[in-house]
Amino acid sequence: MSGHGFHVHGPHDHEIEHVAQHGGDAFTSRLAVLTAVLSTVGAIFGYMGGHSQNAALMYKNEAAIQKTAASNQWNYYQAKSSKQNLAELSVTLTQGEAKQKFEQAIERYKQEKEEIKAQADQLEVASRAAEEHSAVEMHVHGRWALATTLLQIAIALSAITLLTRKRWLLVAVYGSTALGLATGVLGYLHL
Repeated sequence: MSGHGFHVHGPHDHEIEHVAQHGGDAFTSRLAVLTAVLSTVGAIFGYMGGHSQNAALMYKNEAAIQKTAASNQWNYYQAKSSKQNLAELSVTLTQGEAKQKFEQAIERYKQEKEEIKAQADQLEVASRAAEEHSAVEMHVHGRWALATTLLQIAIALSAITLLTRKRWLLVAVYGSTALGLATGVLGYLHL
């Protein structure tokens, strides 16, 4: 539209003016309300999809942190093993008080290694648990994304139905809506 008296109408402008002048019909009104509701639900599903994706990334990050900590513990375990091996070698090469000192060191290293191993095992378990949580959240994210896509398809079909006035397209609108809502429920239930 221009300020110099030249007026350009889009296809939707004509429909809006027609509805405003003639009051519209129930078909158009219902389809407009359905489209608005689908847009709202679709926005909620999109938000939930983003939330589950962020949760999956957070769990994946936590898994990497725990895996790194476990790796550090296993390196520490190896260092203690090396010291224990040197102490065992020293036992065979020494006698008397020095030998006794190395035997005590061997026992200390064995005890320290058990504690380190237990801690490393716990960190690996935590890493696997975080990986599993991440996989679950990514699965849920897929559900939300599919639900959102199906509702977007329903909205597009609704617009086509409104423009073409082909009532048989409502079957596709309702079908896509039902599938989208069902998939959204599955996402909500983490299935």
